[in-house]
Amino acid sequence: MSEPLTTPGEGFHPHLGDHAGDSATPLRARLHHIRADELDGDTAQSAGMRRFAAISGKTVGSERLWMGQTHVAPSTASSNHHHGESETAIHVVSGHPEFVFLEDSGGTPEEVRLRTSPGDYIFLPPFVPHREENPDPTEEAVVVIARSSQEAIVVNLPHLYVLGREED
Repeated sequence: MSEPLTTPGEGFHPHLGDHAGDSATPLRARLHHIRADELDGDTAQSAGMRRFAAISGKTVGSERLWMGQTHVAPSTASSNHHHGESETAIHVVSGHPEFVFLEDSGGTPEEVRLRTSPGDYIFLPPFVPHREENPDPTEEAVVVIARSSQEAIVVNLPHLYVLGREED
């Protein structure tokens, strides 16, 4: 019998390439376990927040999905940005982050502020300009993000605008 590929109690962790002569298993032919302390901070960033990749093309070879965490410091707002063609789903883990965008359902652009709590979800359609804010003076806000692309697309903007009315 060959050497076990896992350490008892640690889940599925093949030791790829640890032994001479082993051919590396393709990234998309195995499960991946990314520990909380293994998140990748080398991602696209916006001022006022820190993004960490867990699942991405770079970390696990994903082709249509990116997932990770964003941390927003106390009393901080991100820069205005959008996430290109990616659909984005957000789950609030801690804190009370606010998501700000412009809407013009009444004919005049107005700022909309979605105030969230732990356990809440937010959906961001592609290209919608927004920013995240953490108004709490002492508690960091942490959210888990999933995107419909393999990387964290971030397009920083000088200001918010209503999607489809970029020239305003």
